Parts: sequence; structure tokens; C-alpha cells
Amino acid sequence: MHSPATHAATPTPGASDDPLQRERDHLAASRAALRAMRQDAESLDISDVAGSWVTQQVLHNQIQRRIAALADLLHTPLFFGRLDFLHAISTDASEGAGGERFYIGRRHVHDADGDPMVIDWRAPVSQSFYRASRKDPMDIGKRRRFGYTGGELTAYEDENLSDPAELETASALLAAEIEKPRVGPMRDIVATIQPEQDEIVRADVGGTVCVQGAPGTGKTAVGLHRVAYLLYAHRDRLAKSGTLVIGPNSSFLSYIEQVLPALGELDVAQATVQELVAHVEVRGTDSAPAARIKGDARLAEVLRRAVRAGITLPTEPCVVVRGSRRWRVPVYELVEIIEELASREIRYGAAMEALPQRISHAVLLKMEQGGEAPDDRVQDAVARSREVKAMVKACWPPVDPAKLVLRLLSDAEFLAASAEGILTAEEQAEILWAKPGRSVKTAPWTAADAVLVDEATDLVQRTPSLGHVVLDEAQDLSPMQYRAVGRRCTTGSATVLGDLAQGTTPWATASWPEALRHLGKQGAHVEELTTGFRVPEEVIAYASRLLPAIAPGLAPATSIRTGQDTLTIRHTPDGLVESVVEACRTALQQEGSTGLIAADARIPLFEAALAEAGLAFLTPGTETTAEARLTLVPASLAKGLEYDYVVLDEPAAVVAGEPDERTGLRRLYVALTRAVSGLTVLHEQPLPVQLG
Repeated sequence: MHSPATHAATPTPGASDDPLQRERDHLAASRAALRAMRQDAESLDISDVAGSWVTQQVLHNQIQRRIAALADLLHTPLFFGRLDFLHAISTDASEGAGGERFYIGRRHVHDADGDPMVIDWRAPVSQSFYRASRKDPMDIGKRRRFGYTGGELTAYEDENLSDPAELETASALLAAEIEKPRVGPMRDIVATIQPEQDEIVRADVGGTVCVQGAPGTGKTAVGLHRVAYLLYAHRDRLAKSGTLVIGPNSSFLSYIEQVLPALGELDVAQATVQELVAHVEVRGTDSAPAARIKGDARLAEVLRRAVRAGITLPTEPCVVVRGSRRWRVPVYELVEIIEELASREIRYGAAMEALPQRISHAVLLKMEQGGEAPDDRVQDAVARSREVKAMVKACWPPVDPAKLVLRLLSDAEFLAASAEGILTAEEQAEILWAKPGRSVKTAPWTAADAVLVDEATDLVQRTPSLGHVVLDEAQDLSPMQYRAVGRRCTTGSATVLGDLAQGTTPWATASWPEALRHLGKQGAHVEELTTGFRVPEEVIAYASRLLPAIAPGLAPATSIRTGQDTLTIRHTPDGLVESVVEACRTALQQEGSTGLIAADARIPLFEAALAEAGLAFLTPGTETTAEARLTLVPASLAKGLEYDYVVLDEPAAVVAGEPDERTGLRRLYVALTRAVSGLTVLHEQPLPVQLG
């Protein structure tokens, strides 16, 4: 990166001659202009707007969202960069070296005349801030970065991209922004987006992008910023179809929920996969083999057969009485209609709705042949007639998806018929409920069963598609879960984020092409991020020793954070719990957040130990504050979270807490890579041999 020294704030007399003060003046003027924009929105009067009450409510809601989006977050920099172009890029050239000057920020701000004071980071002109370099300056003479403390502008740093004499150095402000302590929820990275990240963020809305990212490479932030960019570039399109962010659990969603509002986007929904498929109440758990089978894509064909198992061909004609006449549709015609509908592979419910109309049409043809002239009203009346309804119910009966799956998992004969040639007898026995419930409400539904109900629901009636879906921690999804997500973006696009090395479920993704096939996005482009911006190099190098055992095809990640003494490994044969508590106390003396990660089975042990030591602690998903900065994290919930300092208890227990060694080592890899500034590993048992 091309960057000279940083200029810090100094109390200089004559503020107008101080470059830093001029930038502060522009910041103050920009904040005033933003307040004026908000006041303009608040003063809008729609009481006399023509239209219905519904129209006024829609307008009122739109105005309220506009007002909320114009909120000035005092501790969030309104702009973080400046571009001085060498040449004018519009007919109205402003100040600069013969060109124009633009301040780049989180949202657009204009003055009373409509002239821009801050340019939205998503605007085309802002792309140069992220991608311009010494090799390709993109007509940028100077790129300026700003440093802030709280909401106060305290420093700036210039990169003279057009000056061949200036030396190539790293950006101190960029490094400082990346290394800020992690207190509170996840922050946006809009000021620090790197060129390879920006390419993903600005990829076309029509295509699906899959990002394989090692820990700390910013893949989650990239996905969230991509949503914000797409809403800016294609707002009309996505406002109608909707956007959705899917995360692995509620703790993760709580951690990231402030990123999009900070970028001015308030209407993006968030959910877990389990929330998407909440057709039944989950009250049971599967064994690992049963969950693996239920998550297998073969179950889609089993369910398709089960849904269509009730279709039967008629053995008697359909006779419709109209007035004094009787109209007869013979058996062979009915068979042809039903077989044709069945062969088209349309949704079961859509075919069931079409069948009475098809039979009615056959009746109308006979009426015309008999000299009558029926119209559409007659066809609708025939379709609703008692005789036609009875025929449809007998041949194409309605299907309740939950009741169907209940029968499939309770009735061995029905399962055998539906799974013949697909599942072995042993596999069928594995997924059958030992104690089935008598009804949908009392059935022992598991998380995997809920996905099956969702699949059956889609076989009956098409699932509405969203415009764009971001799927994070995707490596942990089963093929059937991928199908559930894919149904939500059949006519839209997706951003798939994950790391194959962090797959910790029995059905964890083996390869991205396979996952994308189940998602229905076979043509997606796969990008790999290997440069880390969060995890220190010393820590990521240590964790990467596990890669040959957990993901041999992945290249080890590197990190721009090369600080020393970021990793401490300590063998504690006596008093491990006390040593862990003391390590937490030491970490809390530093600025930032601390996470104590332990195997799930050892969490109650540390709840008691921390309470006895007088150390207040939070649970994952709870926002850290200046007063409460220690979070006790079960290893199963650590994925996607980050803390300035991590204390990791007994790696062997983390590995042993999983059903097999490979999954356990992957869980350990996740735990090792949650630290931003320092990692302390304490152990009594021997470390896994893969760690050397």
C-alpha cells in the first residue's frame, strides 16, 4: 500500500490554516447537512396526499424508514476517506488538482443546493477508494484516510498515488482500524475493505458467489456489505423480492445484527435455517447416523414418492348432472388427464387445483358436441360440482406435509414403499421413530425432521423466492438444508460464505461444487480468501497445523497482523480451572473483550468458578460493554464470534466432546481462531498430536 506518515491532531493556532481543522470543519458541515436532510424528511406533510388510508400508511412507513436511515451515529465516522482525482469526471469540477474531490462515507450527504458533501461508499465513484493502487491509480492523485477517536476526527494519512518518488509503506490508520478492540457487536468494515473483498461485494446481483474464507479473512463482513451494496445498486428490484441473511444460530445473528443498520439498511431480515423451516415444534434429537441419513439428498426423492403415493387412477367414469342432462367422462379420458398431470412434475397442489378444471373442460367439450354453447361460468360451475370434487378427492387427495412426514417416520411399510431402491433396510430402521407420536403436535420432531416437512411443503406448494440470500457458515449444512435455503432463492441469487475446515456437523460439506449443486446454484463462482485481517499470524499458523487432518485441500491462511507474543500455550498439571480463571482476570486488564472457550460439558464448571472468583460473565450473543467484557462460550457456539483475547480451556476436552476425532479437531480449529489480539491455551491433558 502507498502511504506516507500519519498526521495527528495538534493544537495549532489559526484553525483555517490547519489541514486537519479544515477536515474537521467539513465533518461538522456534513453533520449539519445530514441533520437538515433528516429535518426535511421529518417535516414532510402527507395529510393532503390523494389516495386511500392504505396509501397514506405506506407513505408514512416509507418516510419513517427514511428518517431512521438518516440518523447520525455520533460515534460512527460520517466519512472515512477522501479521493482527489487528477481530472474532472463531470461537467462541474470541484476543488482538487485539476479534478474533483470526494469524501467517501457510510451514506450520501448533500448540502442545501443538492451538491454532495459525502459520497456513499457504494457509489461507482467510490470504487476507486478501495481498488486504486500505485500500479493502477485509476486517475487518483491523492487518497486520504481519516483516523477517529470516538466520533472525533483526530488524524489523516495521505497516499500520493501519482508521485513515483514516494515510498511504498503500510497504512498505519488502516492497521489501527483493523486492530481496534472488539467491544460490543460486530462492526462494519466499510473503511477497510480490501480490493479482493471489494470485487466480491460489487459482484453482479444476477450471479451467485461462493466465498471460501479462512478464519479472520472477513467473509462474514463481505457478505453483509454485499447485501448493503446490492440494496443500493438494485433497490427497486430487491425491495419487491426481499433479502435475507441466514446464520448458524441466534447468538451469531445477535453479534452481526448492527452491521447493516450502521450502513443505513434497516429492512434486511435475519434468520437461522431452523427458523426458516419451523413448520413443527422441535422437541427431540437424532442420533448422528439418523441425522446424517435424514440430511441426505436422497430423502428428497423419498418424499416426492410419498407425496404422490396417494394418486390413484379411476375405475369408474365421472358423470356430471346439468339440468335434465347427464354428461359422462369415460375412465380412459380421466386416466389420460391424471397421467399427463403426474408426468409434468408440477407441484402436487397446483396439479390438484388444475385437475377439476381439466375434467370440467372434458365435460364442456361433450356439451359442445351435444349442441350446447357453454361459457367460462359453466366450466367453473362444473369444476365445483359435487361429482367432480368427489372424483378429484378420490384420485388426487389433498396432502398435509407434516402429517405425511409423520406417517413416513412412523409407518415402516409406508417408508419401505417410498424408499425402495433408495435407502437400505438398515437406513430405514435408523430413521424410524422408536416411539412415534399420535399427532403432529405430540410427535417427537427433530431439527432434521423439520427440514423434511419443509421439503414436503414445497412439493405440495412452491416456496416464495427472495431476491437475494446470504448464507453464512454454510459448511455446516446438510444437503437437505441446502435445498431448503435454495428454495428461498430459486429466482434470486445468493452469497454463500463458509470454511470447509470449520465444518463441525456429521454431514459437513465436503466440497463447494457439491454444496452449490444441492443449493440449486451449480454455476456459482467460488472465490477463496486466504489473507487474514483479524487473527494474528502466530495464532493462525498454530491453528493451521490442524489443516492436513481436517481439510487437506485447503491452503493455510496468512495474516497481515504479525505481532509477537500473541500466543501462549501452558501445561497446567495441577489447578487447571484456577489457572483458567486467573488467565481471564489477566486478559481483562487489557482493553477489549475476552472470551473463555471451553468444551460444552465443562461450562457449568466455569460458571461456578467465575462466580466464586467474582468475575461477571456474559453468554454468547449478549452485547459486551465497558463494564462486562468477559463471555463464557461453549465450544459449540464459538463459530463466527470473535474476541480480543481468548482463553481456551483443555483442547483435548473440546475434541472429545464431538462424535469423532475429525469433527473434534475441526471444533478445536474454530476455537483456536477466535482471538483478535491474543490467545492463551491452558491444558492438563496432552495436546492433540497434530498440534505438535
